[in-house]
Amino acid sequence: MIKLSTIAIMATTLLTGVMAEADIKVGGQGVFYYQTNDSADSDFFSQENSSANAGLELSVKADIGNGFNLEYQETFLGTLGLEKSIVSGTRQKAHKDDLNAHAMTRFYMTKEIDNTLFKLGRQELPKSLSPLAFSENWNVFKNSFDAAVIVNKDIIDTTIVGAYVSGSNRHNNLSKFEDLSANSLALGDGAGTLDSGAYMLTVVNNSVKNVPITATYYSLKDIAGLESGNALWLDVKSNYEPVKVAFQAGQIDPANNLDKTTAVGLKVSGKIENIGVSLAYANVNDGDVALQNVGTGVKTPLYTQMIGNQDFISRDADSFVLKAVGKLPVGKLIAQYNMTTDNSDAKNDYGEFDLIYKFKALDTKMFLAYIGQTTEKKTFAGGTEKSANAVRFWSRYDF
Repeated sequence: MIKLSTIAIMATTLLTGVMAEADIKVGGQGVFYYQTNDSADSDFFSQENSSANAGLELSVKADIGNGFNLEYQETFLGTLGLEKSIVSGTRQKAHKDDLNAHAMTRFYMTKEIDNTLFKLGRQELPKSLSPLAFSENWNVFKNSFDAAVIVNKDIIDTTIVGAYVSGSNRHNNLSKFEDLSANSLALGDGAGTLDSGAYMLTVVNNSVKNVPITATYYSLKDIAGLESGNALWLDVKSNYEPVKVAFQAGQIDPANNLDKTTAVGLKVSGKIENIGVSLAYANVNDGDVALQNVGTGVKTPLYTQMIGNQDFISRDADSFVLKAVGKLPVGKLIAQYNMTTDNSDAKNDYGEFDLIYKFKALDTKMFLAYIGQTTEKKTFAGGTEKSANAVRFWSRYDF
């Protein structure tokens, strides 16, 4: 089988001459990202407990004529030499063995014919359209996928998305695109690779005003150790004021005799004075496959996903999140608390409190967060404590 990454390389060669006459736009973002914690028997801001990255994404978009468009993005990640005295690790790498390296993270071609858009190559996939294989925005830069995507809007108030996804990069090595994977207890908490990728069909319907409905089906092919499987996901939102309600449900169904993984979630949100408040609930049963992104094995599509709770809410758990958002003279302040009940025999209940400040300064987006985590039994990051605290800061400048 020809990998989509191979097609991208072939397209680079073929289009070199065409690019000379194309309408080209250049953009990107620069990022500084730092985190420190006290979970491994040492204090905040100590070198051994801190990590950082400096990064640059450079994107080139080109209209190459006849309705064809091309985007190429190169991602550069480094440390600015901070590992010599300030930090001991990185948050993300462009190459597994190098602190300073670069990777081709997007390279795709689009063609629009009437109400249909064709998109082929290395690209990001939004969680709203691909809830089990999506690009995560929590790290320095997003992960991306080798995929072929078709988007059709022929039916009024309806968007239909079909895709074949062959692989994804991981946060520890953006330059290496690997098979998708499913975290499974049947493999000893290991990952079963999807050797033939995933086929996806998503339908988004907006026929009822303020009530978008999104339904997604996946065919997960040739999962190593798990044979194949299917997955379904449904998301329904009611955006009517003053109380907004959202409902989600899904299932991962391995084709062999493994137990199905099912999930349901509910979120209610509104305003009290000038404070936005929400309460979310999610339940995931004790199926054999964890409900996590098959591109990275990290985040979940659940309403109760917070900064660091994914491993605790993705299987055999009930989780609640209470969240408040308030505007400040500069920026906004977010406070959220997660309480998770572990329904497995381990009974390792989990709690997390996040306090987040988002603001802009000098046309630069800023993010500052305190993350506090507690568990009943499990310790954190090689330490001896059942609690962990972290401070995360990042700054992004778009150009």
